[in-house]
Amino acid sequence: MARAAHRKRRSTRLPLRYLLPALFLVAIMLMLLLRGYVHSEFLADHRVNPPTSNSKVPADVLEGGPVVDTRNGKTASYHVPERTMVLTFDDGPDPVWTPKVLDVLHQHDARGVFFITGTMASRYPALVRRMVDEGHEIGLHTFNHPDLSLQSTSRIDWELAQNQLALVGATGVRTSLFRPPYSSHAHALDNDTWPVTRHLGERGYITVFNDTDTKDWSRPGAQEIIRRAMPEKSGDGAIVLMHDSGGDRSQTVEALEIMLPRLKAEGYRFVNVTEALDAPSAHTPVGGFELWKGKAFVGAVSVSGKAMGVLTVLLAVVGSLVLLRFALMLVLSWLHARRVRRPDFRWGDEPVTRPVSVLVPAYNEAKCIVNTVRSLDASDHPIEIIVIDDGSTDGTADIVESLRMPNVRVVRQANAGKPAALNNGIRHARYDIVVMMDGDTVFEPCTVRELVQPFADPEVGAVAGNAKVGNRDKLIGAWQHIEYVMGFNLDRRLYDVLRCMPTIPGAVGAFRREALHRVGGMSEDTLAEDTDITMAMHRDGWRVVYAENARAWTEAPESVQQLWSQRYRWSYGTMQAIWKHRRAFLERGPSGRFGRVGLPLVSLFMVVAPLLAPLIDIFLLYGVIFGPTGKTVAAWLGVLAVQAICAAYAFRLDRERMTHLLSLPLQQLLYRQLMYVVLLQSWITALTGGRLRWQKLRRTGAVESAPVTGQPTRERSAAR
Repeated sequence: MARAAHRKRRSTRLPLRYLLPALFLVAIMLMLLLRGYVHSEFLADHRVNPPTSNSKVPADVLEGGPVVDTRNGKTASYHVPERTMVLTFDDGPDPVWTPKVLDVLHQHDARGVFFITGTMASRYPALVRRMVDEGHEIGLHTFNHPDLSLQSTSRIDWELAQNQLALVGATGVRTSLFRPPYSSHAHALDNDTWPVTRHLGERGYITVFNDTDTKDWSRPGAQEIIRRAMPEKSGDGAIVLMHDSGGDRSQTVEALEIMLPRLKAEGYRFVNVTEALDAPSAHTPVGGFELWKGKAFVGAVSVSGKAMGVLTVLLAVVGSLVLLRFALMLVLSWLHARRVRRPDFRWGDEPVTRPVSVLVPAYNEAKCIVNTVRSLDASDHPIEIIVIDDGSTDGTADIVESLRMPNVRVVRQANAGKPAALNNGIRHARYDIVVMMDGDTVFEPCTVRELVQPFADPEVGAVAGNAKVGNRDKLIGAWQHIEYVMGFNLDRRLYDVLRCMPTIPGAVGAFRREALHRVGGMSEDTLAEDTDITMAMHRDGWRVVYAENARAWTEAPESVQQLWSQRYRWSYGTMQAIWKHRRAFLERGPSGRFGRVGLPLVSLFMVVAPLLAPLIDIFLLYGVIFGPTGKTVAAWLGVLAVQAICAAYAFRLDRERMTHLLSLPLQQLLYRQLMYVVLLQSWITALTGGRLRWQKLRRTGAVESAPVTGQPTRERSAAR
């Protein structure tokens, strides 16, 4: 009982190979959300409250100075002394203009106050540290820059806390200075803004308004900015409102360069608020958990910003790869179809009519093997059929023998895997052309004939057939049908023209026996023995071609788990094959040509591009939520339209019904994500040195027979 309970707990535990891809996806989404958060792409409120009556504002505040202190339940306001200028800069820091402002202030030994927003401080913490290091004072200006008179007290507290968090993370200090967004003079306080000022005092903040507003955001010119900065009476002190962010601040910098030396010569001093009021510093050092929390927040923002930059570059890469692949597919597929469909096209002087051997490796294929063998028996080309039973436990071999077909032989072996079964079949084959197929696949009567015709060309060592999904009546099957027609068969036309076919499908392929012997037969080094043997053929100098009319109908996985298992093996096996044949990149002759043409294309289009393709959907989601929704959706629909054009062309070449393409948008949104996670899992397995074992897919026998050649394809079901 205890062992059973332990096994049950282990079976319900999420395997690490599934957990890591899921965590990776979650991490990407969290980084994108954080980026949207610190760029004010959500939670931002750009409403501005119009002025109202000031009947509830104390008269001494309306007539007092620009510094208002409502702490400890008391109300006081302060002016700055004569010939004292407090230069304040709102909305920063900005990576372009804040350094220029700081340079001018440093050059003239002047200090000021920077009212920073949390969104900018978290993105450019080094600039905030420089402000503090150079003796400037920091004030809060909220996190997202909303009009606080329109916000609840909980939102106000949240804005203050997040703003302080960014400041603490950047500098290790807190501040007691605050300036509300959209504020101006103290006498502009009204019945909506005064409660906010009192609430700020209850939270320990001093509110800093201004005496003069340069309105430098309107870019009136440097001289006009200087004129607006000066107090009404000569010699008076003033708190001056300027900006170091929010747009082009070149006129602000120019005005400072002129104003600072001129006013200093007239006896003015440029100090921060607490210096002007002879008060304790507004900065309080922070330590402990609060400091580490701030550093963690700023660090996470930095990571998300860099990750977004990387993702943007990767999006450009994947976009270029997708468009390049589509362009190559359309052009080269057209050239391929034009070549092989010419009336005078021939593979050699005479058609291939000699008998061939058909190998059917089978492991527990009791539900499918009768359909497979009978479809072969109906072939219009002379063949021998060899069924290699790889230690089946469901009576597969007995079922074949019970058919009593004269041209069918059964070879039994202990379970050793598909490559071993195929090599055993090669040893028993009588003829010099060997056709290989899966035990769940059915051929059309003309499939073998069409498949072997390219061997009339003595340079051809192997031929890839046209694998079709037979059980496409369900959604997953329909999506795989689109993938097979567009992603596999259109690709094979492309690779055929470029003479770098990467994979002969296990469901339908043919080999020259001499070529198989020269490369050592089917290898067990990788889980994708079909890709491995194809690459070996190229490296040995053989030509590998595609026979589009050699159709085979195979049973695709009908559940997500089965599909996952199959594609995980495929993608991991492809990576193994690429790594195994990596030396071809440096070799000469046919091997070098394949290494410098085929391997890069396979790596880009079968490994890199599919891994990055979900970025298109991630940015779609991000753009719909945070960005320009219309442009984002239009861009995604544009990519989908290109895919639809390629898919429609592929369906036309394969003479398939277009109705299945109605599920293409849904396939792109859902199916592609599943394939991405599978590929990511394969990457993790490869990088961590993990090993993947053969995984037998559960078959249902849904594909009973092939459609009649030349007729529209029909989905067939086992239930009749």
